[in-house]
Amino acid sequence: MQSALQNLHFLVAEAEPVQRRALIEALGQLGASRVTDVPDGPTALRTLQAGFTPKVDVAIIDLALGGMDGLELLRAIAALKSTVRLIVIGAQPAGVLFSVETLAQAYGVELLGTVAKPVTSAKLKTVLDNFQPAAHPRAPSASPSFSFAEVGVGLQQRQFEPFFQPKIELATGQVKGLETFARWRHPEHGVLGPSAFIDALEQNNRVDFLDWTMIELSVERCRQYHDRGIPISISLNLASETLANPNFIRQVSSCMKRHGVLPDYLTFEITESSILKFDVDFIERLVRLRMMGFGLAIDDYGTGRSNLQLLARIPFSELKIDRSFVDGASKKRPLGTVLKSCLGLAHSLDRMSVAVGVETRQDWDFLQGLGCTYAQGYHIANPMEAGAFPGWLEDWQHFF
Repeated sequence: MQSALQNLHFLVAEAEPVQRRALIEALGQLGASRVTDVPDGPTALRTLQAGFTPKVDVAIIDLALGGMDGLELLRAIAALKSTVRLIVIGAQPAGVLFSVETLAQAYGVELLGTVAKPVTSAKLKTVLDNFQPAAHPRAPSASPSFSFAEVGVGLQQRQFEPFFQPKIELATGQVKGLETFARWRHPEHGVLGPSAFIDALEQNNRVDFLDWTMIELSVERCRQYHDRGIPISISLNLASETLANPNFIRQVSSCMKRHGVLPDYLTFEITESSILKFDVDFIERLVRLRMMGFGLAIDDYGTGRSNLQLLARIPFSELKIDRSFVDGASKKRPLGTVLKSCLGLAHSLDRMSVAVGVETRQDWDFLQGLGCTYAQGYHIANPMEAGAFPGWLEDWQHFF
């Protein structure tokens, strides 16, 4: 840690001389050797502007600066498009500092964290541990874009396929399901994600073309896994327009019968916002699907304008908690409080909870301690092609 900090240039922006000296001493205890200190916001901004040498790597900014307070300075730094990493300090409550983190994220600045006063070397070390050297910028790769007709040809020629991301039961470590992610195996451009094709479908109101392709192929793969002795269930995200089609239940029932898969092995994920735009026919269709044995999951929970009474009445079987409430919840008390509330809602309604975006072992341990049912994310596995899953499963089972 000390050797790494020796090579960094720090800026300390603190109005109070005694506290400014204390910050410099705390950085020195951690091994920092190059520190510039300033007493106000305008001087801090000039120090961060292009042309100042040596370039500042990490800036510690007090919210109560004179001339330009910490919030104004955050906005100004965002306009600079600077690569500086920030630590914001202040004598405010934890909830206010958490809101500052949210603001910094919205501005797009690189924030290592916030620290409540009084600042100590131990507190600084905690946030400085988040420092990672800036990666060398890569030349932006041109992302191909396709017309609706081109996407249609790809669907007709069966170039689209489901990739699967495992869903793990936190209490046991067992693999309990797979979520489908649509991928286009393009003959020229290789494997493409939704950003290459979803806009063309949405603009022409034909996301159902993709949905039905994914339903058919996912159920087909589900049957193949079952035949190999892997009785796994599959969930997939559907546009509300696909589900609202009067023929949906008849068509999906036909698909399940064709492949010999019971409804218990298929869960449909629908976003919270689409449920809030419900009509009576839509709700009836959801109830009917649950009566038939299909699972229903509310996806991206927490990102819409929740109507708790409505959520209590919808017969969903899973509540999928958005990654924005999962990432960092173990370190940030306000975020952890929101996550606990989401899990408590799922538990009180006797529904299973699924945490999306689990990217670290710390996330995993925290969720396990809170009693979350399932987890999925890059800490467990990236979405993988269908043929890779059995081998991945065998490797995973060696650990549990």
